Amino acid sequence: MQTVKMVVTGPFNSGKTAFIQSVSEIDVVSTERKISTEAERIKETTTVAMDFGRITVDDDLVLYLFGTPGQKRFDFMWEILSEGMLGFVVMVDSARPETFREARGILQTFRAYAPTPYVVAANKQDLDDAWEVEDLRIALGLDSKVKMLPCVANNREQVKSVLLELLYSILEEMKA
Repeated sequence: MQTVKMVVTGPFNSGKTAFIQSVSEIDVVSTERKISTEAERIKETTTVAMDFGRITVDDDLVLYLFGTPGQKRFDFMWEILSEGMLGFVVMVDSARPETFREARGILQTFRAYAPTPYVVAANKQDLDDAWEVEDLRIALGLDSKVKMLPCVANNREQVKSVLLELLYSILEEMKA
């Protein structure tokens, strides 16, 4: 049995927990805590350490998904969670341009931790004010070679598509 560790990262409220919950075949191990700051107007809880989920691709392959905290005050967990990862997903909230710079910084941080394959998931594409994927690419300053995928984090099929794209990139790199 081959296991692949993938990290799901991104800014606060970008959809990391929902992404993992929508595909995990086990109850997600979550470290959600009540928020006691101005951020609670956006949502009531936040991940403080990690989320953990698992999905079996086939008889020989299991993906372990580790979600990072999005708030800067918990970023000490990022390096810990990145250890041993074979790839990562950066979640971007397509409807909140004020978070794009932070998403870009998180992407650069994780690339510095390990030169592994990654994809960018343009989440919340179902919202009226969501940016188009190609406009997001420009805003994030991403090269055309970077896989940037439209996504709705609570749509199981779309999440599976994002994970498969990352898995293909990981397998391609392993062959090289």
